[in-house]
Amino acid sequence: MAKQHIISRRMVLGGAASLLALIAADHSVARALARPRRQRAPHDARIERLIAQMTLEQKAGQLTLYADSNNFTIEEGAIPVNPTANNQARRDIIDKIGKGHLTGLFSGQGFNDAMALQRMAVEQAPLGIPLIFGGDVIHGFRTIFPVPIGEAASFDPELCARTARAAAVEATTHGIQWTFAPMVDVARDQRWGRVAEGAGEDPYLGSIIAAARVRGFQGPDLTADTSMLACPKHFAAYGGVQGGMDYNTVDIPETTLRETFLPPFRAAFNAGALTTMSAFNDIGGVPATANHHLLTGILRDEWGFSGLVVSDYTADWELVPHGFAADSRDAAKKSLMAGCDISMQSGLYLDHIPDLVRNGEVPMRVVDEAVRRVLRVKAAIGLFDNPYRSLDFAGTRARVGNADLHALAREGGRQSIVMLKNDDALLPLRKSGQKIALIGPFGADTRDLMGAWSIYPDFDQAVPVDVGLRSSIANPADLVVVKGCEVTAPIDGGIAAAVAAAHAADVVLLAIGESADMAGEAQSRVDIVVPPAQQALAEAVAATGKPIVILLRHGRALALHGAVKNAQAILATWFLGSQTGHAIADIIFGDHSPSGRLPVSFPQESGQQPYFYNHRNTGRAQTNPDEPSFRSRYREVSFAPLYPFGHGLTYGSVEYSATTVSSELLTQSGSVTVTCTLRNSGAQSVREVAQLYIHDKVASLTQPVRQLKGFEAITLAPGESRDVHFTLTADDLAFVNAQLQHVAEPGLFDIWIAPNAHGGTGAMLRLG
Repeated sequence: MAKQHIISRRMVLGGAASLLALIAADHSVARALARPRRQRAPHDARIERLIAQMTLEQKAGQLTLYADSNNFTIEEGAIPVNPTANNQARRDIIDKIGKGHLTGLFSGQGFNDAMALQRMAVEQAPLGIPLIFGGDVIHGFRTIFPVPIGEAASFDPELCARTARAAAVEATTHGIQWTFAPMVDVARDQRWGRVAEGAGEDPYLGSIIAAARVRGFQGPDLTADTSMLACPKHFAAYGGVQGGMDYNTVDIPETTLRETFLPPFRAAFNAGALTTMSAFNDIGGVPATANHHLLTGILRDEWGFSGLVVSDYTADWELVPHGFAADSRDAAKKSLMAGCDISMQSGLYLDHIPDLVRNGEVPMRVVDEAVRRVLRVKAAIGLFDNPYRSLDFAGTRARVGNADLHALAREGGRQSIVMLKNDDALLPLRKSGQKIALIGPFGADTRDLMGAWSIYPDFDQAVPVDVGLRSSIANPADLVVVKGCEVTAPIDGGIAAAVAAAHAADVVLLAIGESADMAGEAQSRVDIVVPPAQQALAEAVAATGKPIVILLRHGRALALHGAVKNAQAILATWFLGSQTGHAIADIIFGDHSPSGRLPVSFPQESGQQPYFYNHRNTGRAQTNPDEPSFRSRYREVSFAPLYPFGHGLTYGSVEYSATTVSSELLTQSGSVTVTCTLRNSGAQSVREVAQLYIHDKVASLTQPVRQLKGFEAITLAPGESRDVHFTLTADDLAFVNAQLQHVAEPGLFDIWIAPNAHGGTGAMLRLG
């Protein structure tokens, strides 16, 4: 089988240019990856001695991870992230650590406690093997950055790396050495709540951002106190769950698995990730946590991954309700034999591995290899040399919630905002001489702005929308704030108050959308719309005839209707985190031109899901939106999005010339340059994201109508024109064929440089 080439040369060109600068600043990928390998050699002999000395119970303990439920206090207002399952009493945790029967803990955040437990493991337990401390640091620790889907809208991998680095710097002050992030699942159905945690529907963009976040979390030195070990998840294809329903089954061909869902994982591992987390879902009837083809065949045998696999929360035990394992003992056996090294929270490995080995059902070599992988990862992050790394809290307070972090959160927030619509140039607003009504449940909110997976936030530093707006206008009294309704329920007199405020204003800002607990794990939605109570509020306010700007808060693409869809201006503001208010004000008042681009397609209706731009054509593709019958479409709407992948407006007006290629013939060993001229005919400087797409017109397997192969952000002053160039090779035109080979077949290709997945004037290219 041909080796699948996931990261092509395109990834170091065009859109990845800014990432190269970051890599250089981090002393190069090669050096960052070489560091743990250099340190590993002196520890190999020690690791082998430890394995030889371990009892079966101690080996099983190195493969067991528990939540530190006794030392975890969820912040008031934060959203719980896991169900209660097999929580361990403090005395039992201490007993297991004292015997060397535990590899680590997650979700704790106590300074003295973590140090005491590590001291017990290293200085009192029989073999002195250090613990590892993990946690779900997804998009910030105390300082919260935009949810990952929002940050992906920046199309800025360097920004993603910087916010991940900042999150690591903060989280390691509280002893967290390992984060269960980034989530790199490609999400093609917006009903799925976990869209919020990833980079959207495109594998190319997802791969670039996955690599950037891994480098950010880990930094250039895995052994540094501020390095946080990354754990790309969920391996694999969790984003393909049927019906967009969390934990559901996945039924896809192997070609789709390799073309769509695996590339971001490969990119993350190439960037240095040493751990990964198995998925809850099955693929074709085999749950990922016991899927030997995934965890051993692809991950280790094909890709050469030498790190460890940890199960998702009780995912090994869940083989039983899946109907794949007869009981807990059988589940432990099947998970371990498939290649899952660490059991998270269920305790199944500790309970059953010793007996499974003694009865000859699991070979000792399988257990030893899993333990070896775990210990090598601990050595790679420096725990054998310094078991107390990230646990010495003297002087670390300055790394939490400081001015630099606030500035980065504000920058990340404004770059994540996507301007979907701006009829009659309603935006930007003036800072003086204009009465503004801020209406909606999210106008003065300080809780929901953080978004899902904000477990440790500092709500005291949260900047709501009203505060950000008031800080930017000349007269704070020009802003009137009216809630109007709750997220999902009306308020007595709420609509009347909102209508009165709208009548008295020159312009209305409607802060509406999803609450934080409507997006994230276990938050799949049947109807991905603005909740009815808020829709009714929007309709009533729109009836006043005042110009309306929608400030949409959301963790997924939504189907917009009525007054929301028809508003003069719409900003997709996601969940922007700690600096929400300032970030929105920066865009609303024109201090910065919006530059975000959609990483997911906005549908016309919920019933279009799953919908993604890089779909395949059918034999009866809809070429005219007005064709009503005998075409691939629904009765009610055309087969088109409301807003396509890659869409986003600026305060400029950027014109794209026709795309040209340096040669109409590309050889298998050659390259061509693809060029387009961009001109800003507007009156304000802009950051424009030019996107390179291809389409293989005839292939042995039908190919997507478009595929993103590069992007580049350029700044254009008013009236300025600039050429943007991309280089294409045969490898960029390759796909996974029916034999699971990554091949570039000769033939014709359409090529576009465009502002989104539906735009641009294309060129033709022949691959010889």
